[in-house]
Amino acid sequence: MIIKNEIPILEFDSDFEAVISPRHDDLNIVLPKRAVFAFLGESIEEYALAHSAKQVALFESETKDFPIFVTEHKGKEICLAQAPVGSAASAQLLDFLIGYGVESIISAGCCGALTDIPEGAFLVPTRALRDEGTSYHYAPPSRYMEIDRRAVDAIVQTLDEHGIGFERVTTWTTDGFYRETKAKVEYRKQEGCSVVEMECSALAACAQFRNALFGQILYTADTLADIDNWDKRNWGCDSKDIALKLCLDAVLKI
Repeated sequence: MIIKNEIPILEFDSDFEAVISPRHDDLNIVLPKRAVFAFLGESIEEYALAHSAKQVALFESETKDFPIFVTEHKGKEICLAQAPVGSAASAQLLDFLIGYGVESIISAGCCGALTDIPEGAFLVPTRALRDEGTSYHYAPPSRYMEIDRRAVDAIVQTLDEHGIGFERVTTWTTDGFYRETKAKVEYRKQEGCSVVEMECSALAACAQFRNALFGQILYTADTLADIDNWDKRNWGCDSKDIALKLCLDAVLKI
């Protein structure tokens, strides 16, 4: 049923079926129930190569094809895939993975610090402010998407076991990388957002709609804490490999 609104992005259709299915290619594959779906660039394929992961599918888009791997970690099969940047693109691929069997997902990626957080710090979002468009196609309008507590607990346990300090945070998910204005940054900080990124609320909404479980590990890259002096730092690149290891361990705890 469509909930109508004068503003199109606030309209939501609860019908589970759509004209195009995430399984429209009708691939002859069944993916593992657990998946690591992360924004870690070359680290994903490097890991797949180093650990003899099997490529079982290829998600094709107009700009780039994304290989879908199955790897083994601590005796368990895990689906492994690189996530494309941006809410719409990443949710489309996540929906594909869920359509072919994935039930529990741990993601990881960098974020911008809105407060005085050093580069490379690990954070666990417990909710995400929905300042993007994709989540509104998967969940009725609300200000936040809550992150599933079971996924949060699995991530927290993993970080504790690795002796890595972390904070639980509210993240600001936005499509508008170049529209993070000074006024908006201050506004988001006032309502409790510590970091900013581009996908968390959309992925949480997609997973929830499909009855899957989603959690995310963030690590700090650039900083907007001083809005007059944005600092890209090193984009948090030194944290990629450990973030992937944390994902692999965390997804086994779900």
